[in-house]
Amino acid sequence: TDYEDGPLDEEATIDELTGVREIVLDDIDIDDEETVMLIDGVQTSLLCVFYAAEEFVAEGPADDATITDYIEAAADAEAEEDLDAALGYCVQAGTQIIGGSELPMEVAEDLEYGLVSEWVNGLDSLQTAMSDPEVVEEDES
Repeated sequence: TDYEDGPLDEEATIDELTGVREIVLDDIDIDDEETVMLIDGVQTSLLCVFYAAEEFVAEGPADDATITDYIEAAADAEAEEDLDAALGYCVQAGTQIIGGSELPMEVAEDLEYGLVSEWVNGLDSLQTAMSDPEVVEEDES
């Protein structure tokens, strides 16, 4: 695969991210309502992570505001029912996390439950994964 030949260029990286995003966010056909709700919650939280990764590859980390400022702007946009703007602000915060900045947990604790809190939950998972990545060995059998 491409990554075995060295670092991926921007186009190959975006293609890989898009492929993984499509798999992870694909509709599921499960009859158990609790399982569907659980998977839907995970997919919702990861939506922001995928867009942040794609934005980071294309533009690098956002530098117009702090993570806290972006999350607060996202919460304000959600309160005004501007979900596209809310997602955009969370994505910008995510690019900073990928760039090495830390998500202050106080900002997450102050959020009302909604899409922004779900997206921030995904960003928290991203931060955890980046700070303590689990290495998965390829099965050679």
